Amino acid sequence: MRRFGALGAILAFLGVAAGAFGAHGLKAMVTPDMVAVFQTGAHYQQLHSVAMVALAAMGSKLAVAHLVRAQLAFLIGILIFSGSLYALALSNIKVLGAITPIGGVAFLCGWLFVVAAFLADGKSESAA
Repeated sequence: MRRFGALGAILAFLGVAAGAFGAHGLKAMVTPDMVAVFQTGAHYQQLHSVAMVALAAMGSKLAVAHLVRAQLAFLIGILIFSGSLYALALSNIKVLGAITPIGGVAFLCGWLFVVAAFLADGKSESAA
């Protein structure tokens, strides 16, 4: 759980950096619509990175296997959802937007695993 917490903190740091880049450095390079796309990627990265840190902190209180699954789903979501939006904004290759929903589904799955972690019987389930 500590590694996921550290990874979440690193991703949150990078999400803040991406948000700052999108707000200040990107405006001269791309259209306002693409800045908004980039900012959406940064927003979702920050949100789910903080969730990863919070889940790591809750590892001693909730079903660890579900938390691990949630964190993996959030990581996949950040890589695919936010990554595809960053790439789309920087390259303007529209087909990249077609893979973004896969990352969104990973985020949704992650939140379902969080629900399962809260509903499970303590830490009785072993880590995945």
